[in-house]
Amino acid sequence: MKIVRIFGCLSLAASPLVGAQTGSPTSYTITEALSGGLPGATETIYRSGDRVLTDVTQPAQGATAATRSMTLYDLKAQTNISWNAAVNPPVCGAAGAFSGDWGDPLAMTVELNEGISGGALKPAGTETLAGIPTEIYQGGDAQSSTKAWLDKKDGIVIRAVVSAPGVAPMTVVDITKVSLETPPASLFAPPAACASTKPPPTPAQLTAQETRDNPANYVDAIYGPGSQKSCSVVLRVVNATTFTPIPHIQVAIDTSYKEDDPPHYTSGMKNDGTVNYSGGAIHEITSQVHDGMVDLGTLPPYFMLDVNLIHPGHGDNLALIYRQCFAPTTVLLYVVKDYGQASENGDFLWVKAGKNTTLSAH
Repeated sequence: MKIVRIFGCLSLAASPLVGAQTGSPTSYTITEALSGGLPGATETIYRSGDRVLTDVTQPAQGATAATRSMTLYDLKAQTNISWNAAVNPPVCGAAGAFSGDWGDPLAMTVELNEGISGGALKPAGTETLAGIPTEIYQGGDAQSSTKAWLDKKDGIVIRAVVSAPGVAPMTVVDITKVSLETPPASLFAPPAACASTKPPPTPAQLTAQETRDNPANYVDAIYGPGSQKSCSVVLRVVNATTFTPIPHIQVAIDTSYKEDDPPHYTSGMKNDGTVNYSGGAIHEITSQVHDGMVDLGTLPPYFMLDVNLIHPGHGDNLALIYRQCFAPTTVLLYVVKDYGQASENGDFLWVKAGKNTTLSAH
């Protein structure tokens, strides 16, 4: 269920998607029609603080049997585990990690309230839905419009419909039952079949494994926006866990890259594993590399960076980097896992704090 993303894409709200619903209930049971599902398909969301259980049912259709799938979320650890509850005993599926929107049914309420306070949505009458008294709000422009029904008692969006010229109206919220009582703790215990199923490491756990350090000391460099503060940047290319430098590399950079007008890059690899760079304003600065380290100077809020670990048959790693400044000279790491192996890959990390903020030891 990704209703808020649909809402935001249609530009019907007055403000951007809110990830954390400040002031919204964190304990509830909500049942709604499953968006995009078969007629009669439902989703029930049980939440108790950081624990969420979703129960999705699809009715039988012809020769296709009814289905029931359940997913347990840990919002704090950002992990989930799913199982097939249509069979007995249940069959455990995959465990995973997630970030951002997990499908909170109250996220639409936040956007609606912002639309109301910003004047984008106006009162348009009242109506009772599924026995729930609601106030109707409506607004939009020539490209799209929203009609939403807000529960008078609990302040929750019960139904929301988006419309656009030439497109059938789309119901993105259709809640039929709401309880703000805390669900029983027993609901949030996975079945015995999932006892040995473990989620993959979280991004923080992976960073801790790679750096043998507190992950709070590092920031993933491929996520923006870039900081407004300016600083000098030094790139270090190192082996994971040991942090020994990797000297046999090529480095290329494009500080003129524009997100709204990206150039086309090409890189041709030679038999010896070196690369020829072309496209945009990318240029090689390998001659400035010393013992796996190079001073990149003062950089714009984002830039394109390429690091090639010179091996025949291996590819280079071109990435859009968003500047982060934690000191007048801030270290950018390219941490390489399994150097020289077929599984070799790396991560770009800014050093925020800790032992790797200085260069004196290297």
